[in-house]
Amino acid sequence: MRPYQWLLSPFLSFFMVGLAMGETYPINIRYQPIKEFRSLQQKIGFIIGIAPFKDERSDKVYVGEQTSFRRVSHYFKSEPFPLEKAISESLSQAVSRYGVKTVSIPKWDGRSDSLKNADADSILMVEIKRFWTEEIAAARRTTTNTSIYLVIHLGVKKEGKVFKRDVYAIKESAVGKPIPAEAEQMVNEILTEIFDAFFSNPY
Repeated sequence: MRPYQWLLSPFLSFFMVGLAMGETYPINIRYQPIKEFRSLQQKIGFIIGIAPFKDERSDKVYVGEQTSFRRVSHYFKSEPFPLEKAISESLSQAVSRYGVKTVSIPKWDGRSDSLKNADADSILMVEIKRFWTEEIAAARRTTTNTSIYLVIHLGVKKEGKVFKRDVYAIKESAVGKPIPAEAEQMVNEILTEIFDAFFSNPY
């Protein structure tokens, strides 16, 4: 073996793996409410505490995959990253439009008896069970499948209760070519459906 070949072989292997893996595309998480939440302050108060969201997926790095017609895989990553931060920040921005101030709650045990000590009228925490979008290219069209499963916990101080809601949503669409923007749009559409329904009737 020539002296330089032992250096070249690892480089070629890395290059081939890179080609097989493809690129990573950002998915901008943006929950943009469509409905008007006229009674939101009456329900959850003027200050809502955002407890740390929990990402309970086995793979916490990616939020989806795009498979080209030639079977090359590209991956989607949430923006901001990590995913729990992206969803949390998006919700905070959304409720602020309706006069609800958000504060950070560093730790919450999810129990109703701990609400009385919170510096907020209510506390919100979300568990991410599933969050995946997939684009699969075929000969003439690309199918996009997205599935999101969230468990939403809302503790309301005046009620002295914690309300829990399991939400599982699936959506599918077909386009001509694989487009990352299509996956991003579908993800945000589902988030809008989930949280519009939740904030319209939080308990």
